[in-house]
Amino acid sequence: MRSAFDFITVWHYLAHSPILAICLTLSAYLLATWISSKFNFSPLANPVVMAVAMIILVLSTVGISYETYFASAQVIHLMLGPVTVALAIPLARQLPKLRRRFLPLTIGLLCGSITAIISAVFIIIWMGGSKELALSIGPKSATTPIAMSIADKIGGIPSIAAAIVILTGAFGALVARYLFNWMRISSPEIRGFALGLAAHGIGTARAFQVSREIGTFAGLGMGLNGVLTALLAPTLVPVIVNYFFK
Repeated sequence: MRSAFDFITVWHYLAHSPILAICLTLSAYLLATWISSKFNFSPLANPVVMAVAMIILVLSTVGISYETYFASAQVIHLMLGPVTVALAIPLARQLPKLRRRFLPLTIGLLCGSITAIISAVFIIIWMGGSKELALSIGPKSATTPIAMSIADKIGGIPSIAAAIVILTGAFGALVARYLFNWMRISSPEIRGFALGLAAHGIGTARAFQVSREIGTFAGLGMGLNGVLTALLAPTLVPVIVNYFFK
């Protein structure tokens, strides 16, 4: 009886401490990366998607809620910001190319960012989704912390925003190569920038697996779209949603 009581006490402590959440997150990602490497990092074996599936399976099995896990894993969540900023290092090495392509990249950024926001909201409206879902899915092409912050600010559900962001990135990383080949787009700058803009961090990670140059432009697309989405979505999404959900 005493040992059972001690086990329950220890487990309750671990379930609410950062130790278990951090170890689970890192272990799941390392295992998923190892599995992905066995398939030559195929888009079908995306390590982020596999790691998320593993974490969901473990949390469901041991009975830990997502809210408890997320609160305990805040240390990792806070590192998303510095990691995103660190993408400026490879960008600095590509400054000459960036200067030569400033105008087309700017036009592509504006068109891509606005299209991503508007199309996501209209798809939810067309499919008969709720107002909260439409508010949550608007910033889907930004990185997770930005999308969650925007969704929370405009009345959406941050956890749904995070899930949609992951699905968007995984889908983009999966189909991008085939779509680019079908459209006969071979430029590494265009491939990388479009992938980072539409598929944020997961797409950028996939781009770096292909080549450093593609990854650099993907990082640029991800970073600039995150900033632009943070500026546009809080105004654009509520205006559209409030018009259709009167």
